Amino acid sequence: MMDNLEEWGSFLKNVDNISEIVKDLKSSDVEVQQKAMEKADCYLAALDEPSRTKVNKTTINTNPPLQPSLRPQNESPENFMKIMERDAEGRRVRRIVQEKKATALKDKGNEAYAQEDYETAVKYYSDGLAELRDMQPLYTNRAQAYMKLGKYKEAISDCEWALKCNERCIKANLHMGKAYLALKKYNESRNCFEKIVEIEPGRKKMMKGYLTQVDLEEERESQEVNAMQEFDKGDGKATTVPQLLEKLSRPSQMSFYYCGGFEILSQAVTDCTGQTLFRLNNGFSIVSSNDMVRSCLLQKTMDPDSLELCVSVLKLWRVICCGNDENQKMLMTCPISRQSIVHLVTSEHVAVRKECLALLCLYSQTPHGRYLAIDNLNVHMLVRNLMACLTNPQQQQEYTAVNILENFAAQNKFRIQLRNVLTDSVIAPFTRILSNISKSNRQVLPSLIFAVGCLAQDDVIRHNFAHDSECWKTFVVAIKQCCACEYREVLYPMLGLIMNLSTVTSPVIQEHAVSLCDCCLGLLRDSDGGVITRATGVLSTVLPQSSEAIQHVVQGDVVRTMRRILKVHATGTGHTASKYAIKTLTVCTAASHLAREELLKSDKKLSILLHLLDSSCDEMVSGNAALCLAHCLELEGIASNLLGTDIVLLLLRHAAGDAKRTAVQQNAAIALGKLCRSEPRHMNKLRELHGLEILHSCMKLIT
Repeated sequence: MMDNLEEWGSFLKNVDNISEIVKDLKSSDVEVQQKAMEKADCYLAALDEPSRTKVNKTTINTNPPLQPSLRPQNESPENFMKIMERDAEGRRVRRIVQEKKATALKDKGNEAYAQEDYETAVKYYSDGLAELRDMQPLYTNRAQAYMKLGKYKEAISDCEWALKCNERCIKANLHMGKAYLALKKYNESRNCFEKIVEIEPGRKKMMKGYLTQVDLEEERESQEVNAMQEFDKGDGKATTVPQLLEKLSRPSQMSFYYCGGFEILSQAVTDCTGQTLFRLNNGFSIVSSNDMVRSCLLQKTMDPDSLELCVSVLKLWRVICCGNDENQKMLMTCPISRQSIVHLVTSEHVAVRKECLALLCLYSQTPHGRYLAIDNLNVHMLVRNLMACLTNPQQQQEYTAVNILENFAAQNKFRIQLRNVLTDSVIAPFTRILSNISKSNRQVLPSLIFAVGCLAQDDVIRHNFAHDSECWKTFVVAIKQCCACEYREVLYPMLGLIMNLSTVTSPVIQEHAVSLCDCCLGLLRDSDGGVITRATGVLSTVLPQSSEAIQHVVQGDVVRTMRRILKVHATGTGHTASKYAIKTLTVCTAASHLAREELLKSDKKLSILLHLLDSSCDEMVSGNAALCLAHCLELEGIASNLLGTDIVLLLLRHAAGDAKRTAVQQNAAIALGKLCRSEPRHMNKLRELHGLEILHSCMKLIT
């Protein structure tokens, strides 16, 4: 095969040489043509020479003097080109036939691979390569089949040839990275995965998983080598773990025998070496295969000795897995541990529940641990049981439960698995907890609300929350309860969650909009600036969904309150509050004639809006300020009141601004058009600023 590939490489080189000769023969430069003819003479002369054996190692002059006399006298450049063209055409036709045969063999190889007949797949791919040596998919497909057969060196060789065909081949780098990892060549494996990121940066997230796997495998091997070295030295600490495991493997002992043994083993494992020796000496299977241990973990027996044994097993698992990724992985491969860990979260025995939560907390604290738990545990039941710990708080364990939930909620895979069971697992228990805020749970509720907010980053989950009527009823009740008891530590994150959820348009939110906005009106008088900001934020997201709520808050003097908030933060501080306030004001003035009149009464020249247009760099603030101004210009006399101000200049600046800020441009153009129609004298100012051309270009945006 190597000789054939070398011949193929030589052929490609000859093709390049011929192409260069043909190009030079067509040159308008006589000197270039002459040199090309001499090269052609040498090439034709070489074709007539008898082939030499490849074994001959004699060193020859690779640049012999040109001998034009060897060219037949009647050979012209035109004839040479015809010969080359016929040769190229013949090769092209043969290649088409070869491609068809190679593709057919590749398809047969793919069928064999799909049927897990990897030997046959390799044969078909090899036959395909005999037809066409530079068909990259045949190399990568055969490499994949070789890997299934454990022939990693052959797989790497095929990947290298695939990269010669296409140096940017992703599959070749991926398969080669996996093959190097299987051969424990970690640096080479990393280089392959990192090369993929260089070629396609968009695959960085995917490659991060492979690179993590390389790190874990290298760490595991290092741990095992070090542990065996310590064991071979006969160090007492290193030999203790295997000896204890041998004693614990004895069947049919009393429960206190195993319980005491597990306690001693937990104390003996003081470092990574002990953890690794536990794994290497089948510690996980010794524990999980013990009938008495299985019985207590599944809570089939509830006597004190069994409960104590259960606690000692959970504690041992935690000690064995703490900081050891490979042990965490091994534990999650045991069916008994996967099943018991979830169920024991709600054990009636306090010590059992505490140790189980501690073990879960251990997994939740690292990306690898979270991945293992999400991939192996029943996520639906786990979340339901964690929420049960929060519904019935006992002995501070609710803090551990909510911490676990908070850590897992940040994982996208975790959220996806909860989509179809959300009401039962999350919404219903969350609603029950929120409807009974008290001194006993007020401290843990902010973390729970934050965890729910993380879950709501998923579009499906956020949609489900937005359409759950009981949840929104509870929000109203909870706000009132927090106000009555001054539970600001709960109120603040809850308003943030409501703001997030109400970005979804929902008939349920519309149904509860009036009562919800009424609560927020009351909060606008709070002494806490953070609460005021978030209450304003809720108004800005809920009001667009309900005209009835808009009329209610306008009558509740919301316009003056929003103007006051904008005036307080006009210096540039409190940017978030300004953003929410101007949006609320814009929504109100869009739907309510009374809102426009109220704004004009408190600010005849709309100075606060002009200030926002002049000073704000935020697209949302300036865009809403322009739109709010456009709404107010529909009132009679407003445009005349604005004579002598910089309104034309300000609006023109935004209408001709950054093309990416299309909403701002549109709103400014609309306001400018209304201004000039309402008061023609503004047109004179527009002409002075040469703004008619700009306004004309924005005319399609003006309604």
